[in-house]
Amino acid sequence: MTTTTGATGATGATAATAATGGPGRGGERLGLLDVLRGAAILGTLMTNVWIFTGPGAEWGVLSGAAGMSGFGSGSVGDAAETLFRLVADGKFLALLTILFGAGLAIQYGAAERRGEPWPGRYRWRALFLLAEGTVHFLLVFAWDVLMGYAVTALFVARLLTRSERARRRVMWWAAGLHLTLMGLLTAALALGGTGSGDSDGVSQRVVDLYAHGSWPDQIAFRLENAVALRLEPVLSFALLVFLFLLGVRLLRAGAFGSDDTGRRIRARMLRWGLGLGVPLNVACALGGGDFFLLARYAAAPLVAVGYIGLIGALVDRVRRRPGPVLRGLTSVGRTALSGYVLQNVLCVLVSYGFGLGLAARLGDTWRPWWVMGLWAAVSLVLLVGSTLWLRRFRAGPLESVQRWALRR
Repeated sequence: MTTTTGATGATGATAATAATGGPGRGGERLGLLDVLRGAAILGTLMTNVWIFTGPGAEWGVLSGAAGMSGFGSGSVGDAAETLFRLVADGKFLALLTILFGAGLAIQYGAAERRGEPWPGRYRWRALFLLAEGTVHFLLVFAWDVLMGYAVTALFVARLLTRSERARRRVMWWAAGLHLTLMGLLTAALALGGTGSGDSDGVSQRVVDLYAHGSWPDQIAFRLENAVALRLEPVLSFALLVFLFLLGVRLLRAGAFGSDDTGRRIRARMLRWGLGLGVPLNVACALGGGDFFLLARYAAAPLVAVGYIGLIGALVDRVRRRPGPVLRGLTSVGRTALSGYVLQNVLCVLVSYGFGLGLAARLGDTWRPWWVMGLWAAVSLVLLVGSTLWLRRFRAGPLESVQRWALRR
């Protein structure tokens, strides 16, 4: 694999440094960000793969068909699925959001060094991402994150020109607003007895649509139900703002560097993130479907902070001799947009009726093992494919299209 510290290739010791996190001075590429981004892409799939393979697929999330199995079900398969999903649900999405905020700060720093106005050209980058997300939502996957990221980026980009005090005030106000909203919604679910976890809520028509329907029929279904299917980025907008600004603060504090400062910050993130987040997530899981919102949108971001510290600690241990897994994660991170879309396309083709239709064919007979196998297979494709791609090209395919379009 070839790794970059800028736009040019690097080998030997330079490649090892870039793969494990350079100091990031003078516009140098922070390799730990690539590793974290690669882990976030594969981790996000750990959650989404259950959506693709569940009854009613994308619509099943709203009815609770994609809910987590309980700890007390007794089955080995159910216990494995619960653990698998508990590790991933909401955590890697929050991690990806934090990294997007850090990337936004890098873009701002680059524009500042070039003496360019801000947000300036970045507005076109965000609008292009919004267009990409819209196409991805319509043609591939209803629970796309790109649209929400684009809108949030346009808002947060303006805040980067304000004072640190103003950003900190917006950041904590956003956190308070989000937690209040999640608390009220959770109370409504608990009092109303409408918590998720009952797959009977998916109509047979929707189940048949994804199990046997055509691709145009599914596109039409997304258009007809666009408001409901786009509800997540609306409800979590304050959380997105908070996590974006958290990413900005972490980057500027040096949390992603390979020096003593970075390691010290990541050690604190590991202790506090996992020390608080894991017990809260377990408690929410034990509480059942009524606590789904608190688990995914309140406790999970805490674990994401811990994951940054944990992955950073693991990378620090192997920084001098990065193995194939670390190099593969770096490659996935450098082609994150392409990898995110590709993994969803592959799962659609494997699971839905107009493709192989394995979700209906295998059903509950081989669940959850075939679903976990699907995640592992797609992850392997991304790890190997991105590594081979970057041996010949400087950026991923969608990243290259984006650069070409923005240049024009």
